[in-house]
Amino acid sequence: MTPAALRRACLAMPGATETFPFGPETSVFKVAGKIFALSPLRGEPPLRVSVKCEPGLAEQLRAGHPAITPGYHLNKRHWNTIVLDGSLPDAMVRDMIEDSYDLIVAKLPKATQRALGWTGG
Repeated sequence: MTPAALRRACLAMPGATETFPFGPETSVFKVAGKIFALSPLRGEPPLRVSVKCEPGLAEQLRAGHPAITPGYHLNKRHWNTIVLDGSLPDAMVRDMIEDSYDLIVAKLPKATQRALGWTGG
């Protein structure tokens, strides 16, 4: 997955925005002001993205895939960092981005969920 494809995948989520609260080198993707993914898109290869994940699933993914590690500088129980080195299918990465988005939206007020067109992911 290229940086442009990663950006497109994140911004394809309803209501997603890209911000730079940690400086111009780190893209932070949010929905309703809450982070669901972050990546140094312009950083040194390999490309990486951090996403939120259910704790049990996060451990399973880490155990089964060397490219998935505990979230870098994040709550390691709830966040994974994925190295996009080609070892994981792009569809799997997109699924993890969508799962992260769904975890965030599920905690938003019902009115916000409805405004986003979210039906429970």
